[in-house]
Amino acid sequence: MAFTAPTAPSSTSTTASNSQRYTYYPMALTVITAVFFMWGFLTALNDILIPHLKAVFELNYAQAMLVQFTFFGAYFLMSLPAGRVVAHLGYKKSIVAGLIIAGVGAVGFWPAAGLRLYPAFLGALFVLATGITLLQVAANPYVALLGPEKTSSSRLTLAQALNSFGTFLAPWFGSLLILSTKVKSAADIADLSASGQLLYRTQEAQAVQTPYIGLAVVLVLLAVFVWIFRLPSLEESTEKADTSHHTLLDALRYPHVLFGVLGIFFYVGAEVSIGSFMVNYLSQPDIGHMSEQQAAHYVSLYWGGAMVGRFLGSALLAKMSPRKLLAVFAAVNMLLLLATMSTSGMTAMYSIVAIGLFNSIMFPTIFSLGIERMGPLTGKASSLLIMAIVGGALMPYVQGFLADNIGVQHAFFLPLLCYAYIVFYGLSGSRIRTAPVDAQH
Repeated sequence: MAFTAPTAPSSTSTTASNSQRYTYYPMALTVITAVFFMWGFLTALNDILIPHLKAVFELNYAQAMLVQFTFFGAYFLMSLPAGRVVAHLGYKKSIVAGLIIAGVGAVGFWPAAGLRLYPAFLGALFVLATGITLLQVAANPYVALLGPEKTSSSRLTLAQALNSFGTFLAPWFGSLLILSTKVKSAADIADLSASGQLLYRTQEAQAVQTPYIGLAVVLVLLAVFVWIFRLPSLEESTEKADTSHHTLLDALRYPHVLFGVLGIFFYVGAEVSIGSFMVNYLSQPDIGHMSEQQAAHYVSLYWGGAMVGRFLGSALLAKMSPRKLLAVFAAVNMLLLLATMSTSGMTAMYSIVAIGLFNSIMFPTIFSLGIERMGPLTGKASSLLIMAIVGGALMPYVQGFLADNIGVQHAFFLPLLCYAYIVFYGLSGSRIRTAPVDAQH
């Protein structure tokens, strides 16, 4: 049989109860936005880590993109386990666990930098990303559910604005610490004395060790901060309320969920690809003709645009159709990519930086539309959407391969195709349709 997407309990008493409960916890959204800030900071710091490791280990573009492949690959591998953790622990305890796991991963950068092993960096990144995956699976639906369904896109966009504030600060922070020391080539290091080589390698390691140990401390403190606050459980939208024990496939049978999974895949792939290549792209002589450290400041502007756009978008989404606004923003980004691919100098530079402004509403809007009216299947849909963040692992690697063969500038046609899909999702793919399921469900 076929029927429309399941709705959460919608009786007057339930609605009143939910509204009243949220009133009792006015700090809930504020506390969770601090978590959004931290994982945004950690994610954007990869954009600074990539050129540093590329120089240290003398990698090509495809090899350097293994940073994003590892980081975002963890989303694909760990989303289902994270979903099980949320089902058993609930939203609050899962958020605390995610922060602690991310902190352990950050600590792993100390031995990785000391040993000067690229695989060790990738291992530490995987652990850190596992913690962030758990945060994503728990916090995104939690914020979307902290209030009326019709304003969930607006509410999640507001929380993501704090995420963007973290991504705005991270490149600036990383440029001061990680990119502050010019990386020497293997030949230059060989010319140094034994004591000089030891001193250089110590300084090079500390450029990464110090910021990540600091971040580990902050993550643990934030875990304690979240733990001491009383937060609403919202168990009616977790697997505890799913008496039919639906599977992931049951959630995927709803077209707006399936198309939403693809939407997250292509959006994150485009966003991460652009951010990952920006330092190297802007430092090219015919584009920005600047040092990598200077280019990092423009990466901050890219993510800062997303922050500003999310604050503005939160207000717009409260009054406008999220589907139409999503399609318009994706179309604008297609035009900006065409501009940066066909020009040079200032025009190419500012065209790609401006993409961040219109990226702003995409993730929270696609996510909230993807879990819309899913009731007790919300957790399953959320896990699938977070798994789709693996686009951030695959797309940069593919673009790295393209950049090695056709040049960085022409390789941007890949995110261009991604935004074309998002236009489709906003105009058609996100509509609530009927879904075939077994009669027993």
